[in-house]
Amino acid sequence: MKYGNRKTTVDGVTFDSLAESRRYQELQIMQRAGLISHLTCQPEWELIPAYKRKDGTKVRATKYRADFSYTDCVTKEFIVEDVKGKATEVYKIKRKLFEYMFTDMTFVEVKA
Repeated sequence: MKYGNRKTTVDGVTFDSLAESRRYQELQIMQRAGLISHLTCQPEWELIPAYKRKDGTKVRATKYRADFSYTDCVTKEFIVEDVKGKATEVYKIKRKLFEYMFTDMTFVEVKA
């Protein structure tokens, strides 16, 4: 359990928190209403590719995994969304890297 959150399962999809599962249900309603499309859970983007250090040590890629992504059918924007109760320092850095690298996407943070 991270920060007192309890994993919750909705429609066979397991979420890290109750807030995240509730947001998923809201997004499903929005998708059925035609407000959004292409709803995806836990999409992932590479922020820093894997590489080798001078001594030959391999370093894994650094990735950012959001909670959801979807297309807003009204504005045609591609939205990347994260449900957050507490923003960790690692999350803040990855968000900055993501926003810097993927300027064509709109980042939305939903408070839990």
